[in-house]
Amino acid sequence: MELATKTKMFCGCPVVDTSQSKPNSAVCPVCLGMPGTLPVINKRAVEYAIRTAAALSCQISESSIFARKNYFYPDLPKGYQISQFEQPLAVNGHLSIRTSEGIKEIRIRRAHLEEDAGKLSHLNQGGKSYSLVDLNRAGVPLLEIVSEPDIHSVEDVRAYSNGLRNLLRYIEVTSGDMEKGAIRFEANLSLRPAGSTTLGTRVEIKNLNSFRAMEQAILYQIKQQTALLRSGGKVLQQTLGWNESKGQTQAQRSKEEANDYRYFPEPDLPPLIIEKEWLNQVLNQLPELPFVRTERFQRQYEIPAQDIERLVEEKALGDYFEACLQASDQITPKTYANWILGELSAWMNEYDQKIKEIKVAPSALAELLMQIQLKKINQNTAKDVLARMLISGQSAVEIIIGAGLEQVSDLDSIQQIIHSTIHDHPDEVKSYLAGKETLVNWFFGQVMQTAKGKAEPALVKKELERTLSQLKQDHSR
Repeated sequence: MELATKTKMFCGCPVVDTSQSKPNSAVCPVCLGMPGTLPVINKRAVEYAIRTAAALSCQISESSIFARKNYFYPDLPKGYQISQFEQPLAVNGHLSIRTSEGIKEIRIRRAHLEEDAGKLSHLNQGGKSYSLVDLNRAGVPLLEIVSEPDIHSVEDVRAYSNGLRNLLRYIEVTSGDMEKGAIRFEANLSLRPAGSTTLGTRVEIKNLNSFRAMEQAILYQIKQQTALLRSGGKVLQQTLGWNESKGQTQAQRSKEEANDYRYFPEPDLPPLIIEKEWLNQVLNQLPELPFVRTERFQRQYEIPAQDIERLVEEKALGDYFEACLQASDQITPKTYANWILGELSAWMNEYDQKIKEIKVAPSALAELLMQIQLKKINQNTAKDVLARMLISGQSAVEIIIGAGLEQVSDLDSIQQIIHSTIHDHPDEVKSYLAGKETLVNWFFGQVMQTAKGKAEPALVKKELERTLSQLKQDHSR
């Protein structure tokens, strides 16, 4: 996971969007691995790592050690990666997930800080193949989270990966943009005979940057390994990549063991000591976590589970929902949820805006919905008013008064529109009296159209049914 810091892990270079920045423009002697340079730990990266560890209920080490992980890649300038090995920042946590079998706990083995490598682009032009390296990403802070082998199905994979990503975004330690590489999942897969507790040979599928790719790669490997084992073959321990265009995994290299990396303590960095006072400050700033908020919403608000899931998925959306309830408790939680997940979410999707960016504050939405409750406007008019509020930033009352949208609730005015509508459509009246009862809905639509949608629907329906019923009685005499 790429931590959402402004600067890199061990130097002051800015963290930039590699897709938008000029290659090798955000680099310095430290992240270029020049001889004689000294790394300095990014305090913000450590803070975000602690937040994550605490959210995953990990044991946070008072002292942890950075190490050199030695391996050669063209996009790793130093020829080694600064990471953590024997003494990581955090160990022994868990993440609770919801599955069709109920709530499961996935154990977290460790969470450790490290730095990212650069980016290679492989090109083929004029019949010649070559690679280009961009080191803007080299040195970007990463936090690697390693789970125990507690995931036993693709459903578990989906629940764990979604749950972990949502949690990380919730505590605001990463953007979570998988398409930009902010989170990359690496699936370790091994099969075992039914009933056995001994895991088979493990393969690792690297750098999966979408949930779809991860599921497809795992399903492909399960099918491949099953066929291989049933035919008497042996699974090789190796590192694989996922080829999206071919829909298959491809071998990259034999899978290394820890001793292959020749780990040893980073001589240029002292032990990372977490002072208790600072640790407590970081822990006190943690928000209510998604799993806890979900359970509270279930206890506190009478809204469907699928609504709670959507409200909790994005912290800002859940915050907005509760701010609405604080603005006015005369509107039911279900009503607020319907408007937030319905009209507001549809508008945000269409105009690519987030809940924090819209011009309608929670108090403004509460005021709009109170206008419906007070029968100043009806539901359809309210949708039109909300659309205008989202564009102009005006209040509901300003728009209703300014555009003359206040609901017509005067009985005499509504009766006059009904009688006029019936008088203007004698053929439809004749059909209704002949037994075509469904024309009641048609007349309702005509009355509302004449009233420009401003008539109180319940009153229109009641008076229309009474008037047509009276006509039927008079006709039958």
